[in-house]
Amino acid sequence: IVLVAMLLLAVAADRLLDEPMRRTIETNMNRSLKGYTVRVPELDFRLFGFSVALKDVVVRQEAHPDPAVLVIPALTASVHWKELLFLRLVADFQFERPRLYVNLAQLRAEDRDPVPIDEKGWQEALEAIYPLKINLLRIENGDVTYVDADPRRPLRLRRVNLRATNIRNIHSPDHVYPSPVHGEAVVFDSGRAVVEGHANFLARPFPGLHVLFDVRDVPLNDLGPIVQRADLALRGGTLSTNGRLEYSPTARNAHVEDLTIRKVRLDYLSQGEGDQAGAKVARAARTASASEMKVRLDRLRVLDSDIGMRNEARGYRVYLAPANLEIADFSNYGAGKAASARLEGSFMGSGKSLVTARFRSGPKGPELDARVEIGDTELSRLNDLLRAHGNFDVTKGKFAFYSEVRVKDGLVRGYVKPLFRDLEVYDRRQDAKKSIFKKAYETIVEWVAEILENQPRDEVASVVQIRGRIQDPKSSTLQVVFSLIENAFFDAILPGFERDAAKAGKTKPKPPAQAATPIR
Repeated sequence: IVLVAMLLLAVAADRLLDEPMRRTIETNMNRSLKGYTVRVPELDFRLFGFSVALKDVVVRQEAHPDPAVLVIPALTASVHWKELLFLRLVADFQFERPRLYVNLAQLRAEDRDPVPIDEKGWQEALEAIYPLKINLLRIENGDVTYVDADPRRPLRLRRVNLRATNIRNIHSPDHVYPSPVHGEAVVFDSGRAVVEGHANFLARPFPGLHVLFDVRDVPLNDLGPIVQRADLALRGGTLSTNGRLEYSPTARNAHVEDLTIRKVRLDYLSQGEGDQAGAKVARAARTASASEMKVRLDRLRVLDSDIGMRNEARGYRVYLAPANLEIADFSNYGAGKAASARLEGSFMGSGKSLVTARFRSGPKGPELDARVEIGDTELSRLNDLLRAHGNFDVTKGKFAFYSEVRVKDGLVRGYVKPLFRDLEVYDRRQDAKKSIFKKAYETIVEWVAEILENQPRDEVASVVQIRGRIQDPKSSTLQVVFSLIENAFFDAILPGFERDAAKAGKTKPKPPAQAATPIR
């Protein structure tokens, strides 16, 4: 009778404690959090087993409460019974089907908040659930969603599973990263990601992590709205990569052994505003390099892709397709040997092209040696470009281009040499609907080009020397490359052939011209 009475009393206590414990835990969690509120609708305390089960927990950001940033259908905290064998009383936390949701407005509000994310009280809020310290953490079948500017293109991780053990450093306490970690997820619906390594959850001011990562076949199309902020347009493509990441209070290193992108269309978006060309890309590059993260990239490959530059203001696009790019031995901290790059493709889908370069971050700014060769390209494929800069188009002709550029100690030297062959500008059938003045102009352009032709090879050519200083010695290599393309390539060749005609029409040849625009 006594045993039955005690059992009934325990069951009654178990039931009666649920609501007081729920209110206490919810209050303590909200007291710990800064900028967020938590709601615990239901709690089940189990005296036998000494465990607590929270159901349908909802966390909201105070600045943007809808939608909730975190929903946890089931959270169970209990004694980590295995560690009792080592005379340690610690906790086992299990999250079932948690859903993390963040949109652009919530992210911006978090960025504006003077309290950093790691000081929001998340760890204290977890500790308010259960009196024992967490030693085993499990996340099962989680879901992470980020919505940028376009709600129709969310970035989502599904089937997120994470297991971290020895969080309290019971075993291997002398190791820098004593806690084994394993995680995996489905990335953007069809990609796969696996993380394996160790962590130090007791490091201050934030936990340390040292893991190997392997990512396979991640579709890139939904990243379009994000990369567009750096004046890049992306469509299609898949990404695979692997390497090592270390992020802790004392070390921030990323070593990417291989990064391969396949079948992507990637454009740099030029706004056609001289001194602002490449500014957004440059800011993004400077932000990345200014961070404390040291990045080393053994090999980057972009295969079977379409790589181009699109001028939004003037309505034309130049590109290499199909194109293959390979970059080796890149790092953002200037140590070690120079990186190398090789880009092969068909310019405008026509002319066989090759770009080779070696570059590094030097003490006085970026260092670059580049060589560009563009073979015979059908000139009619450049009509949008010719109309934008020269106000005419062509019906026939070939275009080739050669350049060598060297950047060192803030000084740029080199040359660009465009060649035009078998040029025909005016065609009665194609130009029937054009005005009489337009027809006359194009006839004159063709006539001048015929006068200037190198008769044995039927070519129009000029060489433009490039000399100048980089105005911003802190410019990134990427910024210098885009500026050289816009200043040297377009300013030297365009608008149209009339510049070459005016120079070569003299009876006495003139020395090569210098680029009139400063290198930005």
